[in-house]
Amino acid sequence: HNGEHGEEHQGLTPNAPVIFEVGPMKITNSMFVTFIVALGIIIVAQLATRIVQLIPSGLQNFVEYLVEGLYAFFESIVGPHMMKQTFWFFGTTFIFILFANWFGLIPGLGTIGYTYKDYGLFHNHHLDAPLMRGVNADVNMTLAMAGMFMVLWLYWSLKALGPGGFLGHIFNVKGHGAGFFGLFLVLVFIFVGLIEIVSIGVRPVALTL
Repeated sequence: HNGEHGEEHQGLTPNAPVIFEVGPMKITNSMFVTFIVALGIIIVAQLATRIVQLIPSGLQNFVEYLVEGLYAFFESIVGPHMMKQTFWFFGTTFIFILFANWFGLIPGLGTIGYTYKDYGLFHNHHLDAPLMRGVNADVNMTLAMAGMFMVLWLYWSLKALGPGGFLGHIFNVKGHGAGFFGLFLVLVFIFVGLIEIVSIGVRPVALTL
């Protein structure tokens, strides 16, 4: 069998296979899992907040513990002021990735599906299109999250610092004194700023991968 079908791809394919179509929209197995995870988060949130108690218990207690823990963690990084503007994104993204990774631990994910080819009655069957695929195993999802983060990061930075403050933060050419040594430091920080701009441009690719 290995000799006859040695050219067949074994393992996870680079592209998420299309499992069905809804009009012009093609639903891949990764999108299918995304919908399931998103629906699960919505259901959990609705059940946890359906009857809000002053002293939480059960599912409400778990959700409040998760959200409050995330808020305190991110607040220690970005500060109280930015936290009020950014928590909706960071909190939602973290919870979505967490639930997606948990869902990826379910047995059968990536191994239950169907074949497009008939290998015969006595041949081993090769799984061509798994019904479900890990959300983060699709570059479209990771690219979308990375692109959204970079756009929001640029917006929040410009809003907090302004264009001049943003460029000043990158290049940091002020406050190095006069004379040859001060001019040398200015040139050094300009060079460092150019490297930082390249780093910012590469960051979406790094986050995607």
